[in-house]
Amino acid sequence: MAPRIKTLLLVDADAATRGRLSAQLERHYRVLVAASAEAALAVLAREEADLLLIDTTLPGVGGLEMLRIVRENYALAEAVMISAEGRVQAAVEAVKEGAYHFLPKDVEPAELLAVLRNAGDHQDLNRQVLALSAQVAESDREFIVGPSRAMRGVMELVQRIARLSATVLVLGESGTGKELVARLIHREGERPDGPFIPVNLAAIPRELVESTLFGHEKGSFTGAYRQQLGKFELATGGTLFLDEVGDLRHDLQGKLLRAIQEGEIERVGGAHPIRTDFRLIAATNVDLEKGVKEGRFREDLYYRLNVIPLRMPPLRERAEDLPELAACFVRRYRTRFRREVKGFTPGAMKRLQAHWWPGNIRELENLVERLVAITEGTWIAEDDLPLEYQVPASLPEAGEEPADGKLLQHACDSFERSFILKALERAGWNVTAAARHLGIPLSTMKHKMDRLAIRPLAKRLRAPQ
Repeated sequence: MAPRIKTLLLVDADAATRGRLSAQLERHYRVLVAASAEAALAVLAREEADLLLIDTTLPGVGGLEMLRIVRENYALAEAVMISAEGRVQAAVEAVKEGAYHFLPKDVEPAELLAVLRNAGDHQDLNRQVLALSAQVAESDREFIVGPSRAMRGVMELVQRIARLSATVLVLGESGTGKELVARLIHREGERPDGPFIPVNLAAIPRELVESTLFGHEKGSFTGAYRQQLGKFELATGGTLFLDEVGDLRHDLQGKLLRAIQEGEIERVGGAHPIRTDFRLIAATNVDLEKGVKEGRFREDLYYRLNVIPLRMPPLRERAEDLPELAACFVRRYRTRFRREVKGFTPGAMKRLQAHWWPGNIRELENLVERLVAITEGTWIAEDDLPLEYQVPASLPEAGEEPADGKLLQHACDSFERSFILKALERAGWNVTAAARHLGIPLSTMKHKMDRLAIRPLAKRLRAPQ
């Protein structure tokens, strides 16, 4: 994408000055002109200006008063004041009111351009600061890579599409790393230094979604005491990531469609369209096609989003990646918690690889964080794992047949072992009480514990296997 040309509004009552300055600036900016503050504010009501060049001695509403209005209502616009008088007091007042700079009208063209260029850079920096304040998730490439065939396919697709401007729809269950892969696409794209703005639509109260996405004007509703930029504007020059897009209110789906098709939005309470310039990546863990058929999701929006679909596989389909992912999280949390934990024993890792992982990578991270925080030894062993992860180590790997051919028996044993473990935990590892709770004789309980390799709590070991 080519760099966006900034819009400059020149406000001066003198027609000759407007003509001279416009001629100097129009090769570098999209120049709008106004002969008074009133006319300039009317322009701002229908056009979005990045920079303003304002004469201090305007008729009617003066230049300094217009500057105050601009600073209050147009948060990111940078204003440079000019004056034929060149009074020091006027310059001091202008800077105090929020002007970026103060220049005499007879300033050399090169100096004027330099000041405006610096004002534009300052505006871009302010945008980045606002964008960074909106980012709360960490990005780390190593948490989504791995040796599995499924992830190799994802990474190959990312390399092919990263530098394209086309919209990407990331599909996958909750916790599979959809935001992480979106961040990777952003970093590998043409604007890696631009902002990455993540928005979880499912986490925003319904009544605030529109204002959060599109921004609002001062006074547009009760509590709107000042102008607020929306996520679309904060993403200018970068990437907007809309997570859980399937939860977007139906009445706002049309506004999103317009933003994609026309490249413009309107703030709540706004009277004019605002041009947008960002790369859109959307994500969902629901079936949007089903939503279209049921009338919950617009068909035209679905096709606009589904330009390049990218499916993130669930963790159970990439079990061979689990050792590498777990190691990444161990490194993260042993540093944070100042622990000496090196990793998982082979036996513990085998049990983790046999787990179903309904929460995917997020579940794995939460588990590792907990285990690193509480494990006293150097290695996390099988018996350190919570009960729900303690399936028999003899269970076959995904896609393999058990050596004895008794697949159903292995599945039943796995369920029975997990059920007994939970009963023991509820009973505080009192075997008699657990047997009574399960409604079986104590002798049967002990026999099952022996057969399913369930050891009493006092005999649990912590050494690496």
